[in-house]
Amino acid sequence: MQENYKPLVIEQEVQKAWEESGVFNVSESSAQEKYYCLSMFPYPSGKLHMGHVRNYTIGDVISRYQRMLGKNVMQPMGWDAFGLPAENAAMKHGVHPADWTYDNIDYMRDQLKRLGFGYDWNREIATCDPSYYRWEQWFFIKLLEKGLVYKKTAPVNWCPHDMTVLANEQVIDGCCWRCDTPVERKEIAQWFLKITDYADELLQSLETLDGWPEQVKTMQANWIGRSEGVEMDFQVAGMEQPLRIYTTRPDTLMGVTYLAIAAEHPLAQKAAENKPELMAFINECKVMETSEAAMETMEKRGVDSGIKAIHPVTGEQVPVWIANFVLMGYGTGAVMSVPAHDQRDFEFARKYGIAIKQVIFAKDGENDDCSEQAYTAKGVLRNSGEFDGLTSEQAFIAISETLEKAGKGQRKTNFRLRDWGVSRQRYWGAPIPVIYCDDCGTVPVPEQDLPVELPRDVVLDGSQSPLVAHPTFSHVNCPTCGKEARRETDTFDTFMESSWYFARFASSGSTNSMLDENAKYWLPVDQYIGGIEHAILHLLYARFYTKLLRDEGLLVCDEPFKKLLTQGMVLKDGSKMSKSKGNTVDPQALIDQYGADTVRLFIMFAAPPEQSLEWSDSGVEGAFRFLKRLWKQAYVHINAGGSTQKVDKQALTEDQQAIRRQLHQTIQKVTDDLGRRYTFNTAIAANMELVNALSRFNDESENGKAVRQEALEAIVLMLSPIVPHICHQLWLDLGHQQAVVSESWPEVDVTALELDSLELVIQVNGKLRSKISVSTSASKEEMEAMALADENVKRFIEDKPVKKVIVVPKKLVNIVV
Repeated sequence: MQENYKPLVIEQEVQKAWEESGVFNVSESSAQEKYYCLSMFPYPSGKLHMGHVRNYTIGDVISRYQRMLGKNVMQPMGWDAFGLPAENAAMKHGVHPADWTYDNIDYMRDQLKRLGFGYDWNREIATCDPSYYRWEQWFFIKLLEKGLVYKKTAPVNWCPHDMTVLANEQVIDGCCWRCDTPVERKEIAQWFLKITDYADELLQSLETLDGWPEQVKTMQANWIGRSEGVEMDFQVAGMEQPLRIYTTRPDTLMGVTYLAIAAEHPLAQKAAENKPELMAFINECKVMETSEAAMETMEKRGVDSGIKAIHPVTGEQVPVWIANFVLMGYGTGAVMSVPAHDQRDFEFARKYGIAIKQVIFAKDGENDDCSEQAYTAKGVLRNSGEFDGLTSEQAFIAISETLEKAGKGQRKTNFRLRDWGVSRQRYWGAPIPVIYCDDCGTVPVPEQDLPVELPRDVVLDGSQSPLVAHPTFSHVNCPTCGKEARRETDTFDTFMESSWYFARFASSGSTNSMLDENAKYWLPVDQYIGGIEHAILHLLYARFYTKLLRDEGLLVCDEPFKKLLTQGMVLKDGSKMSKSKGNTVDPQALIDQYGADTVRLFIMFAAPPEQSLEWSDSGVEGAFRFLKRLWKQAYVHINAGGSTQKVDKQALTEDQQAIRRQLHQTIQKVTDDLGRRYTFNTAIAANMELVNALSRFNDESENGKAVRQEALEAIVLMLSPIVPHICHQLWLDLGHQQAVVSESWPEVDVTALELDSLELVIQVNGKLRSKISVSTSASKEEMEAMALADENVKRFIEDKPVKKVIVVPKKLVNIVV
């Protein structure tokens, strides 16, 4: 064995051995319990950052541990390869997005291998590969045939610089999240997936996800936003169509003093005819940010449209205002406003001098004054005509029944969730497989013509979508009638690719189907790992896609991920690592200096996985020192001849017993830390304490050496999921033929945990007065006698009579005098 720990030499040799043996390549097996561990795949941006290293180390530790339990473990890796950054890089560097992407993939794959992650590289996928996205196109056509896909014109956030649609979450302070260009509101035709058809199931099946953090389930439930309410109509004079609104508080209907409509509402457009001041306000609303956070904090503004609506119960006229806080894309684009009982409505009414009418009053005499702020609690109705005296709950039923009888409203369950707009006006994405024919209408691309591939010969200059500008891409004959037609030039939202990649990993070899029977063997994923920032969109779309795949007969599970671990960020100097802040740490430089095992050890030791990790250069140095210390202990032991004999349990000295007890307590703890609690940092700490204890164990007898051998072997086995390279080498040096990666997890010897004696606390009148060592087999009477005979205890009892002695077995004796 080498005297000095040389990580770079060891790691190179070990990685080569893994690759040559194909030890991490798996196939389906009925003889073993399957375990599918997956970390969210990366965007191939060029280099791994520390967030990647943390995410993938956690996944690798879990995978290796489960493998040692005898399970058939699959841990794949791939690339979320489509997206706008590749287009922007192409323009900046004059390179094709495909070349940029595949060069980055090659570099990052090498980095992942250098870190020793146990991936089945035979299953590798890149979402920009036509063999991947052809099945996405095929499935889109299946959904189109089922009526789960439709096209409609909708107002969108439009970035004029990137020439593409942005989700509400991608608009920050009115500007594009990527290029900081002011965003515009624009009406364009887009393709949508009917995720709302699955809203109820998406909400209800959250309850089955016991292995998910409550925080993530709550975020998803709020995003889906199920509510019980009433949909009702306010007639508008001279208009055929009434103004339809939805409210969860019909009990406040008698307090409505105005209606608010979105700037894009047809009624707003009609009111603005020949009224420049209204049109100017509508145009202003077109460029405002519509994300939830922005809507919450922006100044609420509006203009009186001059139109009056008719209250559905009282018949009174109600003014209609055009307001910037109402969005056409949410609900009906119109809301009823009750200033006395909604804070936003209250502030708006105060600002514009609109009447405030209180109709809900407190039941129990609490403060319900509406002069300074809205009273939003439920209570008892007054000023509400026939509904006076009813509670809010009773009024919900009574008012909805009144509206239903009059044909002016009905009870309805609503969802905040909106259908998923999947059209993007960019090049580097999967083409939407649709053809437009003047005679036949919208025609799906025939299956034999899939995939619709991206042309390589495009001009990327940022002026318009390269597919629109391409001389031939959009020119195609109609598959139905053969006449000249137009190909769709939009590409899919990149969330489409990441919504089913986990299933394709299980069927990556299938060339004639989207998913084969192997997907039914592997799914659901047993453990999924990724950042909390994906709690809503990615995880919701993946759950939706799984249900779609199930209903197509391609999967048999209802949910994609059994357990979810959301790891915290990696911070430096208290803030998230980022290039703009100049506080990044290059993993590659650390690997070159200390080796991958040191980086892995520090990342797992610095903090529990769900918490943020503060980077520490001294912490990395400390991790390296520990590995050198472990190496040295093994070297000294092996150099002295090691030990090939089994521990003689009948002939153990006290010191030998103590080391074995600590060893098996450590195995017990680490098994729980890695298998159940995922507190990898405490598992490492327990091994560090054991190594320290072993360094003080100087017994060179044959049984002493056997105990040391047992302890070193167990430490190597326990640490092998975390620092696999050094453990691979130490395991061989300790005299084993089989690689540690294929060994079983160490078992606890319960007999080693047993104590011959234990320490008893002795109290006099409840106060600690002494401690004594007694045999674990001592009777209650023997413990009592030993406590009373203790010299220190005698001093505190003196000549006082003993009233009673309380013995708590294995803990304490309390003498009452």
